[in-house]
Amino acid sequence: MSPNGYPWPIETTRLDNGLRVVVSPDSSAPVVAVNLWYDVGSRHEPAGRTGFAHLFEHLMFEGSVNVAKTEHMKLVQGAGGSLNATTNPDRTNYFETVPAEHLALALWLEADRMGGLVPALTQETLDNQREVVKNERRQRYDNVPYGDAWLRLLPLLYPPGHPYHHATIGSMDDLNAADLATFQAFHEMYYAPNNAVLTVVGDTDADEVFSLADKYFGGIAARADIPPAPDGRTPAPLAGPVSATVTADVPAARHYLTYRTHPFGTPAYDAATVLGTVLGSGRGSRLYQRLADGARIAQPDYLGAYGVDLAHAPAPLIITATAQPTVTAQRLADGLIEVLDEVARDGVTDAEVDRAKALLTTGWWRQVASFEGRADTLGRYATQFGDPARAGERLPGWLAVTAEAVNDEAAHLLRPDNRVQLSYLPEGDQ
Repeated sequence: MSPNGYPWPIETTRLDNGLRVVVSPDSSAPVVAVNLWYDVGSRHEPAGRTGFAHLFEHLMFEGSVNVAKTEHMKLVQGAGGSLNATTNPDRTNYFETVPAEHLALALWLEADRMGGLVPALTQETLDNQREVVKNERRQRYDNVPYGDAWLRLLPLLYPPGHPYHHATIGSMDDLNAADLATFQAFHEMYYAPNNAVLTVVGDTDADEVFSLADKYFGGIAARADIPPAPDGRTPAPLAGPVSATVTADVPAARHYLTYRTHPFGTPAYDAATVLGTVLGSGRGSRLYQRLADGARIAQPDYLGAYGVDLAHAPAPLIITATAQPTVTAQRLADGLIEVLDEVARDGVTDAEVDRAKALLTTGWWRQVASFEGRADTLGRYATQFGDPARAGERLPGWLAVTAEAVNDEAAHLLRPDNRVQLSYLPEGDQ
């Protein structure tokens, strides 16, 4: 057991080129999960370079020095494995789960695209993937009801120049304006061993992983001048309440009420997480009881509250509700604000906090029950906090939150001057 109570062994090393390697052996299934966290996300993108980190999530599957285009996926899937990648404001991660006997293949593939993508990157590949990203934006954001909410909320929550001001999908103008050399320079700057954490969880041992990591990654040169992301921990206060209204082709009125909280990983954010769970997780939540079961003004399937776990600025708590067909947008907004003002004024009950802790406990164990979830969690804590064993702090942190702490956070956070309200109205509605 790790020093902080994490219930599986953790062993770490750092290669001479700076790559951090985390191993958590578990022989309960004959597979391994490989997860590579790069400390680059949309918060690292300077003006004029938005969307670069997300585009590289696509480009990293398009071939490298020793792997032809589309072969990365074919090799992993042909070995009986699965793979994917994601980008968020804080990081980009690449991951695969393979039978344990194919661990070397997975590590070789990751090393080849870390150190060998730039020489293989062509103008044709770049142009192709730019079009893929444009289509993704249309399908996920522009042509979906309420799909652009996140793109609209971020600029309202964080001022221009703040690292969280723009979404990971970025600006299509920025992606179109950059040439091949600019993208190559971005990869060489951030996709370096000393800017990454390699985590392996499953049926292996630390000596095997450390040896293979040194064999495949050890020859990749470190990057000495990786620029830090802008500091976003103390943005200018909101001149709230801030509000924006969008009239669009949506089936019903919807409101997003968003509040700045605290950075992920802090005790105050733990309390804000419990608060969000009390407010909007499941049928027993305060919002569900009042607005879906009680007043029946909100659609039960589209009512909730959740935090976005961002580590380098006050993270947002998002509360969302969609109106029943006969309910006006104003009535729904008034109902939402009435409940939130009541919680800020009168607090929550011990029973509500106990229920929230039980839900968070279930979610935590569901996350780390799989090798994939465990590898991603350890990679996160190694990247963002310098120690994968600190993953063991998360559940105890939630369980230590008291009703008094939640009430203090509710009074502090759920203030009108800390609120961003984004409202969607169906076309033709006022």
